Amino acid sequence: MADAKTKQEPLLTPTVDDDGAPFWEHAARGELRIQSCTACGELRFPPRPCCPHCQSFDSEWRKMSGRGRIWSYVFPHPPLLPAYAAQPGYNAIVVELADAPRIRLVGNLVTAPDAPLNSIAPERLRIGAKVQVAFTTLDDGHTVPRWVLERP
Repeated sequence: MADAKTKQEPLLTPTVDDDGAPFWEHAARGELRIQSCTACGELRFPPRPCCPHCQSFDSEWRKMSGRGRIWSYVFPHPPLLPAYAAQPGYNAIVVELADAPRIRLVGNLVTAPDAPLNSIAPERLRIGAKVQVAFTTLDDGHTVPRWVLERP
């Protein structure tokens, strides 16, 4: 996995709640972890207190490989949020994790962890393209996962 880098851009920052706080703590260490039920072993995302499969309240955070594939993507036109207006042509992708195909994360495909959100040409995105997580640290201190192509 790529090291966390500092990114200087005005973006939305995560809203950290009690259930999701461990996800962001692991991201700050450059690790992609997903909540797992310790009773039945099922992974769940987004994080929540109770397992939707067996109703257990016991969980742990399982380390993922950080590999996945693009399941879906979109290029919002015009940028829907003011914080993104300076980066027209940015993408939003849905990534299906390689080691947990039922888990899908939303993020951005970039050329490098600290690259602008519009750093990759739209024609390079393909459903099924293999990606790897890369972390970047925003000005406010939050570390967020982004995605880079496995084979640029």
